[in-house]
Amino acid sequence: MDTEVTAIPVVVVTGAGGGLGAATTALYASRGWHVVAVDLTAPPSGPGITSVAADVTDSASLKALADRVRAEHNRLDAVITFAGVLGIGPLAETDPERVQQVLDVNVMGTVRTVHALFDLLRSSGGRVVLISSETGPQHGMPMNGAYAMSKHAIEAYGDSLRRELMFLGPDVVLIQPGPFRTGMTASIRRRFQESTLPGSPFAAMAAVMGEMAAGEDDKATDPGVLAEAVWTAGTTDRPRHRYAVRWDLGRRLLDHLPVPLVDKALTLALGGKIDAKKLELRREAAEALSVAEAEARP
Repeated sequence: MDTEVTAIPVVVVTGAGGGLGAATTALYASRGWHVVAVDLTAPPSGPGITSVAADVTDSASLKALADRVRAEHNRLDAVITFAGVLGIGPLAETDPERVQQVLDVNVMGTVRTVHALFDLLRSSGGRVVLISSETGPQHGMPMNGAYAMSKHAIEAYGDSLRRELMFLGPDVVLIQPGPFRTGMTASIRRRFQESTLPGSPFAAMAAVMGEMAAGEDDKATDPGVLAEAVWTAGTTDRPRHRYAVRWDLGRRLLDHLPVPLVDKALTLALGGKIDAKKLELRREAAEALSVAEAEARP
């Protein structure tokens, strides 16, 4: 095994096959870093990019990743944890196994990644860049509970990890993106529609929230903007603890108001829309039943 340390800085990017991870991978590679781009399916390779298939829910898979980085580069200057999944749906109705899956990927996947690569990071004086969300420090919103839980946990993990590693040298930085255009958000309306059970009392709420989320996606920012923020977080000499990037202004303002006031505002803003959507869904169901009965007549 070649143990000579290469001169080119090396970064591992998990979730590199998605829009945000792919944009960050391309940016680091274009600026002279060697990127080990990781996803469940190996992302496209290219100049300065080594593509690796690995699963952040599998410790053995991540150990194999660490062994490869050590063998091929013997250094690691940064790890950036984009790997994650959405968690949409009513908490009272969502299968706990699905909530567990979101936490396993978003939270424990991050923990496993850092754990597997820690020795390399420490020996190189590398940096940990954790991808949180504007949801991370904010109060949870309807239909977004599992995802919010995971990002709140990443915020706590990042703070504790930073305060441990600051005595050893490596920096830990949290990135808190607002709405950006990604593969996950592109199908947001469908994801909301599929998040409830047949006959669910949350169906109207899911439809309303899905329409609102789709509208936000239309205004979402280009992933290249976030990639620039991640570049700064990963390379500047004195990084900030957190980088809030293009937060939604309305959500930011709501989070500064007293919780009871926000709950009241949500009731007023959403109640009418949900009631109207319930009537619409009932009419659609009645029309579908009428058509089915007509077709069934001899």
